[in-house]
Amino acid sequence: MSPRSQRSSSGEWEKPFWQQPGWLLSAGFFLVLALLGAFVVFADDDGDTNAGPGSGATTAPSTDPTQDAPSGEPSNGTEDPRPAGCRTDDSDQAVPPKSPADLKWKVYQADLVPVSATAGPLQYNGVVWSCFARTPLGAVLALHSITSKMSGSEWRTVADKQIASGPGKDAFVATRSKDTDESAAGAPGSDGTYIGFSMLTYTKDQATAMLLIRIADGKYGAATASVVWEDGDWKLRPTLKGSLTENITFVGGSEGFVLWGGGDGD
Repeated sequence: MSPRSQRSSSGEWEKPFWQQPGWLLSAGFFLVLALLGAFVVFADDDGDTNAGPGSGATTAPSTDPTQDAPSGEPSNGTEDPRPAGCRTDDSDQAVPPKSPADLKWKVYQADLVPVSATAGPLQYNGVVWSCFARTPLGAVLALHSITSKMSGSEWRTVADKQIASGPGKDAFVATRSKDTDESAAGAPGSDGTYIGFSMLTYTKDQATAMLLIRIADGKYGAATASVVWEDGDWKLRPTLKGSLTENITFVGGSEGFVLWGGGDGD
């Protein structure tokens, strides 16, 4: 679920980034369960849950900077090409100090993804969850939503619509196309859960954040990823080598991160 090392074409795409061999072997253990899978199962309003990760939520709801720098350019135009139904209140440009009051959790396979009725996603079209606020909170929610879909069989649909154009996207698609898809099993959040984030940089055109995950064995992982504002929405920005994350590491705990809660919502 959430903070990135380089991926190879040796099957690592069958697992989310915190289960990649290059990361886990260096820590002395290997997670065998894949978190993401072949199709999206997201809860409707009745399937939402006000319980955060780890509280019993149910299915009802350093690299070479030259070689591995993020690719993709932000949209700097003044026009807002967002379609009808995707307009959001973008007035709050401050990094949120705590979880939003309307935070809920949607299910994607065995993954619990944080969402907000005000910051996004506002639209759910199959596996594509889109329309995020042009705010720090909207950017972080987009990072969670998009990265959680890249191991399932519908990854290409998400990549086509929600990865920023450029050489990084081309490299990602070329590498991902060589790997197989794997369905996830188990209760949502059973293999690992998103629990928070730390915003590293933010403008209205780009954002980079660390996404904090608590893995099933109790360890914490943090992955760094970026989005850019392109064609009226936040889109994931891969590195030039096609990695969706810029750095990934174990961390000792949640200190320094804004933690997700499970606030009330519609």
